[in-house]
Amino acid sequence: MADCIRVPLLLLLMCILSAVHHIRGDNSVVSRLTGNADNMQNPAGGPGPAAVVPVAAERSLVAGASLPRRRSTGWKLSDEAVCKEDLTRLCPKHSWNNNLAVLECLQDKKEETEIAAECNHLLWNYKLNLTTDPKFESVAVEVCKTIIPEIKECAAEELGKGFLVSCLVDHRSNISDYQCNQYITKMTSIVFSDYRLICGFMDKCREDINTLRCGSISIGEKDIHSQGEVIACLEKGLVREVEEQAGAHTIKDECKKAIMRVAELSSDDFHLDRYLYFSCREDRERFCENTLAGEGRVYKCLFNHKFEEAMTERCREALTTRQKLIAQDYKVSYSLAKACKSDLRKYRCSVDTNMPRAREARLSYLLLCLESAVHRGRVVSGECQGEMMDYRRMLMEDFSLSPEIVLQCRSEIEGHCSGLHRKGRTLHCLMRVGRGDMGAIDPNCQRALQTLIQEADPGADYRIDRALNEACESVIQTACKHIRNGDPMILSCLMEHLYTEKMVEDCEHRLLELQYFIARDWKLDPILYKKCQGDAARLCHTHGWNETSEMMPPGAIFSCLYRHAYRSVEQGRRLSRDCKVEVQRILHQRALDVKLDPELQKRCLTDLGKWCSEKTEAGQELECLQDHLEDLVSDCRDVVGNLTELESEDIQIEALLMRACEPVIQAHCHEVADNQIDTGDLMECLVQNKHQKEMNEKCAVGVTHFQLIQIKDFRFSYKFKTACKEDVLKLCPNIKKKVDVVICLSTTVRNDTLQEAKEQRVSVKCRKQLRVEEVEMSEDIRLEPELYDSCKQDITRLCQNVAYGNAQVIECLKENKRQLTSRCHQRIFKLQEVEMVDPELDYQLMRVCKHMIRRFCTESEGKNVLQCLKQNKNSELMDPKCKQMITKRQITQNTDYRLNPVLRKACKADIPKFCQPILNKATADSELEGQVISCLKLKYADQRLSTDCEDQIRVILQESALDYRLDLQLQIHCTQEISSLCPEEAAAQEQTGQVEECLKVNLLKIKQDPCKKEVLNMLKESKADIFVDPVLHTACALDIKHHCAAIPPGRGRQMSCLMESLQDKRIRLQPECKKRLQDRIDMWSYAAKVAPAEGFSDLAMQVMTSPSKNYILTVTGAGVALLFLMGLLCGRFTKRVTQELKDR
Repeated sequence: MADCIRVPLLLLLMCILSAVHHIRGDNSVVSRLTGNADNMQNPAGGPGPAAVVPVAAERSLVAGASLPRRRSTGWKLSDEAVCKEDLTRLCPKHSWNNNLAVLECLQDKKEETEIAAECNHLLWNYKLNLTTDPKFESVAVEVCKTIIPEIKECAAEELGKGFLVSCLVDHRSNISDYQCNQYITKMTSIVFSDYRLICGFMDKCREDINTLRCGSISIGEKDIHSQGEVIACLEKGLVREVEEQAGAHTIKDECKKAIMRVAELSSDDFHLDRYLYFSCREDRERFCENTLAGEGRVYKCLFNHKFEEAMTERCREALTTRQKLIAQDYKVSYSLAKACKSDLRKYRCSVDTNMPRAREARLSYLLLCLESAVHRGRVVSGECQGEMMDYRRMLMEDFSLSPEIVLQCRSEIEGHCSGLHRKGRTLHCLMRVGRGDMGAIDPNCQRALQTLIQEADPGADYRIDRALNEACESVIQTACKHIRNGDPMILSCLMEHLYTEKMVEDCEHRLLELQYFIARDWKLDPILYKKCQGDAARLCHTHGWNETSEMMPPGAIFSCLYRHAYRSVEQGRRLSRDCKVEVQRILHQRALDVKLDPELQKRCLTDLGKWCSEKTEAGQELECLQDHLEDLVSDCRDVVGNLTELESEDIQIEALLMRACEPVIQAHCHEVADNQIDTGDLMECLVQNKHQKEMNEKCAVGVTHFQLIQIKDFRFSYKFKTACKEDVLKLCPNIKKKVDVVICLSTTVRNDTLQEAKEQRVSVKCRKQLRVEEVEMSEDIRLEPELYDSCKQDITRLCQNVAYGNAQVIECLKENKRQLTSRCHQRIFKLQEVEMVDPELDYQLMRVCKHMIRRFCTESEGKNVLQCLKQNKNSELMDPKCKQMITKRQITQNTDYRLNPVLRKACKADIPKFCQPILNKATADSELEGQVISCLKLKYADQRLSTDCEDQIRVILQESALDYRLDLQLQIHCTQEISSLCPEEAAAQEQTGQVEECLKVNLLKIKQDPCKKEVLNMLKESKADIFVDPVLHTACALDIKHHCAAIPPGRGRQMSCLMESLQDKRIRLQPECKKRLQDRIDMWSYAAKVAPAEGFSDLAMQVMTSPSKNYILTVTGAGVALLFLMGLLCGRFTKRVTQELKDR
């Protein structure tokens, strides 16, 4: 082995060749080589057990072998008795005359008992003599003489030092000469059949072989098995050391290099890895029968079938060891090293003075470096990218190829994921543990998983993740078939269909497990990185794809991007349009699962466990956190608040809500959804159309939930915040809750309006948005927390089965107002007071009468809408439902003058003047139940009201005369009488004053004094104005037109005209009018008897409306005249007496 020093590189580099071919005797190169071999003497000194040949003898034999001689005179292996039997049994007869063919045949068949030990040792000595001949270089010069001049580097090599062949091997891809290629190929198959033939290997690894008990190392000892097992044993020892397994032996550095060098040199042909060759011969025939040897093709084929059921365990173990070595040094993969050689040099992936050489050689470093180039848009050859893809898939399939995973996740694997290592199942199991679905995970294991995901980069191509690929194949074929296979958008497509009918459970789990880690490093989403790398570098100070910074860790980059997408005002600090679209896409995905938002999960881990442990459905965890916003810890509250604020700006982030609301969006909001740019218009549209027929329960619940969340903080309503931010800071500082801010601002607006301020303190744009917010809040009682809290008990008791939407609960409480608790009653009264002042806030009225308002009240101001509707209530075009709603509001207004702002303003002087006793008895928070209005009605009959107040009371009298329900006092006191005396009239759908007429007709039958008093009041009021008596007015309408047209209505004038016409025998009234008038006279007469006049005006009215008016007036006049005369006489007499007394 003396010449070993000269030719180590020559012998070792011979392995990296394209293929091992069977060489026939008619080949000129083989003939020359075989001729040399055939002329060699028996290396062991003849037949029998082989003896150690002295080095000098070996050298002389080899020297002799170098000289060309006739083959017939040479020594042949087939002549040796120790190998005769094996040769006859194992090798074809035509190969017996060719020593190298015999050698190749026997060494490839060699197993434990396949070849006799004596023959095995003879073969080994023969190969040793053959490979130590330095004159093989002269053969290379002769065989490759046409190639050497073409390769400048090789032509410049000095002969005799063993470097020429090394150079030829380095440039083998440029060697087209077949004979030159075959010469080197043949030598590699000889060298790698035994580790002891590899120059220097035994010396470097002797101690480690003994320590690890990897086999014999003495040349003269018997071979216990193929010496490839020794190298395999050392390789396994090296893997155990890297994985820090228990009892692992630390192999010397020079032996480590030798082991990796051997693995590298055997990467070309799997025949050269003797242990793997013998372990996988049957598997090769089973899976890779048609795969040509050379260039690592058989290795790759076997790797692809490693987890097949038919693969033998021994072969699978050998392949795994090989893959682990590749993970330690990419050069152990011939195809990868060859395909990516120029790209590695181009992008300086092997030159880094800051890293140890071992780190640069690692597969992970190569992948990260080249992936970085690809993600930066650099050109990496397709062949190299294909190889990278294969090895990235390999890393995802078998976790054991990543020593960091094996080392850092050992307890997690043993505790949760044992027995699942095939096809990437263990890795996904660890991901599931990392998500927190199966318990806690060690931070070091979490980091190892994150690193592996970056190295494999499955986000760039879902097919890299075999477990995901197999689980989601059916979903991809149906939901994502329009996307090119392998496109990064496949993952986004799968996320879009998460929790849909097209998604299958297994795919859902695998997808969320992978997305959990991709979400924690923005670079792992290739589309996001591609569109945003410029913005990230400009705004977030990021570095290269595979570089990290402590100042800006990967998880913080996305937070930085979305802050600039939604929060930055400066034009130069805004994201590009393409980047913003991608940021929105990621936000949509994260809204699907709280665990996809790293910052949210990190800060809210405790609160999630405390408040939301039972919320396991999609999207429920975030909703739960929003519901408990006030209860969250500070850090969690901030991040949930920021996310909610972001949703208010772009509700499309809520992907689940958008899916549920698709029908109503398409029907009513498609223009807003298509064109939305950070304005919150889409949510506003959904709120406005929340009760359309296209609205389903899921969408309605989601929209209502968002409305309920918005009331917690005015910032959660983007449009309101944008429009009113300055006004809030100026007028309502330190107020946070939206409902309080709305009350503060609306109160300011109302005060400025009432005080007729020259300039409104609240800006125009804020007032406009404030109106939108007030209307939205009126739709659901839960959007007004104080009202809701005050009425919870009443809602449970009175409105349990009533839906919250469409203000139905509020309407229910209004209808049951007399049964409410005091606190709730006060709140409802205040709400009604506000709604009557501003009918636009009356959600039910505006909803039910929406079309009628468009028909009749387009020119009316918002505050006059109800007044306009009342004026058109009896129109033939009025919708019945709207008419019914108007009646409800009229009834409400007549319960208390404070609920009728027009009346309140018109009668503000009359009410304290005439009705103060009623006001004195009432408390501030109690309703007056129509008492003040009844008081004003009586004063109207007495003709004592001011003109404005009289006009309003006349309207009320006219309205209540048609519908008894508008007269609250009558309804309260005469309920029993109405049901007993007038059931048919009360049951009539259309009220035309028939109930009042019935009560008047049955006045004598009424027993209850309060009811009788109310009917008498009606009679009294009807004297004041015929319009108050609709039955009489209808009967006498023609007569009024003929006989009283010139007389203005009011103050009983037209009634007096009709009474005079009745007594005038010259005038003939209509029979119906005459009959009704006579009935009224009888009623008034009875009323005068049972209800004496309460004052002079009342008395005067009774006289004027009495049928004996002329008689009464004549008698009264005569009486007055008599008194006048008596006064005159008495006055004259008293004057005379006084004069006489003076004269005395």
